[in-house]
Amino acid sequence: MAAIGSSWICALALFAVLGDALLPFIPSGTLVILAVLKTEQVSGAPVLLGLGVAVASFLGDLLLLQLARRGAPVLQRRLARRPKLAASVARVQQSLIGRRRGGAAAMVVIARFVPAGRTVLDLAIGHSPSHPHRFLHWSALAALVWAAYIVTLGWLNSHWFNTAWLSLAVSCAAATAISTAIARMVRRHRRLAAL
Repeated sequence: MAAIGSSWICALALFAVLGDALLPFIPSGTLVILAVLKTEQVSGAPVLLGLGVAVASFLGDLLLLQLARRGAPVLQRRLARRPKLAASVARVQQSLIGRRRGGAAAMVVIARFVPAGRTVLDLAIGHSPSHPHRFLHWSALAALVWAAYIVTLGWLNSHWFNTAWLSLAVSCAAATAISTAIARMVRRHRRLAAL
């Protein structure tokens, strides 16, 4: 019975990771951490879960990228109703122009850790006139980095604390703190670049 419950949590976590490219309010990181905690007794589960999370993350990018490139009406309406989101998309498109390969790759990886950064980046690349093939390599790298980070965070806390609820709380608090710190660094860097 516990294995069935763990399977459902893992499936839910993977669907959340896939869907949070389009709907960034989905708590995919929390669900992945919960899946790690629920499967900690299964040999090799963190590695398999990490690979599944990376694949789901990459597929989510592909999905949103294709929707943006085809001009999906739902995305067009979303950008039209949210001028801040449209401005963020335009700013990311502008900052990608002329960036060296390493700088653009770093931007793609960092966006994965910023709340809604993945969505804005996917929309920016999907709406840009250039071909997104370069982005796919970096997206795969970012998916692997983020999957390793979030699964490791849950796995470490499951071994440091005796109770699952405390492991979940500490893991989620740490993930939120790291995301907030990275978002602040990005904002500060953007302000300094504007000077």
